[in-house]
Amino acid sequence: MLIEFEHTNDVCILRPKGRFATGLDAAYLRSKTEELKSCGCRKVLADFRDVPYIDSTGIGFLVGVYTTIKNTLGGRFVIVGPHHRVREVLELTRLNTVMHIVADERTGLEYLHAAEPAAHSAEQK
Repeated sequence: MLIEFEHTNDVCILRPKGRFATGLDAAYLRSKTEELKSCGCRKVLADFRDVPYIDSTGIGFLVGVYTTIKNTLGGRFVIVGPHHRVREVLELTRLNTVMHIVADERTGLEYLHAAEPAAHSAEQK
C-alpha cells in the first residue's frame, strides 16, 4: 500500500494504491492521517480507483481520515471510483450512507465545490 497526496487549489487528493489489507504498518497509516490533518485541507477527495481490496485496516484508516476532515476541520470528503469489491465493503459497513461516493474525479471535485453539501446518503454511479 502506498498513499500519496496531491494538492490542487483548495482540494487535497488522497491517492492510495494497492491492497488495503491487514498487516500494513499502523505507524505509516497514522503518519498519513496526521500529514493530512497538519496540511489543514478542508476538502478531501479520496481516489480509490487503484485500490482493488479493502479490509478492516483500510476501513479504520478511511474512517479516521473522514472524521478528521468532517469533525476536526469541518470540511468535506468524497470517495471516487471504488472497485466493485471495495464498494461492497463500504455498503456492508454502511459507510456509503455516511461518506459520499462518486464514479469519477470530475464529479467528486464538483461535489467538494458545491455550495451546499448533498445528502450523505446520496450516491452517484
